[in-house]
Amino acid sequence: MKTIRYGLAATAAVALTLASAQVSAAMQTETVEYQVNGKTFTGYMAYDDDIDGKRPGVLVVHEWWGHNEFAREQAEKLALEGYTAFALDMYGSGKLAKHPEDAKSFMQEATKDMDQVKARFMAAKNLLQQHVSVDPSRIAAQGYCFGGAVVLNMARLGVDLDAVVSYHGALGSPISAEAGKVEPRIHVYTGGADKMVPSEQVAGLVKEMQDAEVDLTLVSFPGVLHSFTNPGADQIAEEFGMPVAYDQNAASRSWEGTLELYSEVFGN
Repeated sequence: MKTIRYGLAATAAVALTLASAQVSAAMQTETVEYQVNGKTFTGYMAYDDDIDGKRPGVLVVHEWWGHNEFAREQAEKLALEGYTAFALDMYGSGKLAKHPEDAKSFMQEATKDMDQVKARFMAAKNLLQQHVSVDPSRIAAQGYCFGGAVVLNMARLGVDLDAVVSYHGALGSPISAEAGKVEPRIHVYTGGADKMVPSEQVAGLVKEMQDAEVDLTLVSFPGVLHSFTNPGADQIAEEFGMPVAYDQNAASRSWEGTLELYSEVFGN
């Protein structure tokens, strides 16, 4: 184990503790501890070290449960596709919810002001851009549930990203996209029967993005509930009575659409 220190902006003096493990013949993973405004966060980097040269990086933002195995698995899937992926942490080290009330509390604390949300996101983005395998000029972000709202809001704020993907994320926001400010191409995947993301939010997002002249692709899957990408959603529904469910077709189609977007944007 070794520690590598990076000098970042004042909002994110970062220390990385890298615990590398070979997941497959070529894929490497690193558990990354870093600081944002005096608070410790734990992320997860995944990449294929058999690929020569620098490649695009993708930020992965977790569901409202926190930085868990599902988020790490998404990073590993992206690494297998030739990207370096960083599953970041929006809550802080050790904040992983096991009950919806804990998840709600963690989410409310993390999002109490948008400056804090952006600082945590930007610290992770800077880390990804500094990784030896990454072309810092080619960065995308994708998020799930809570994370889907985070990445959309980063696009609204004008963060320099090439592509943004939201899976079953909240679509309404106190921030509105402005013409000429939103840089990335955006893909949104939502469930047509998602009680947490009603049709009014879907329609509102389309109008907002059209008015701001944003390149938006939105796919609504008929009859599909919230958290459709997560195979663990069915257990959550059974345990807590939440209106969530995994849907293999929606999960596969949204993943294929994401990879197509990245291929078009990054030209790989």
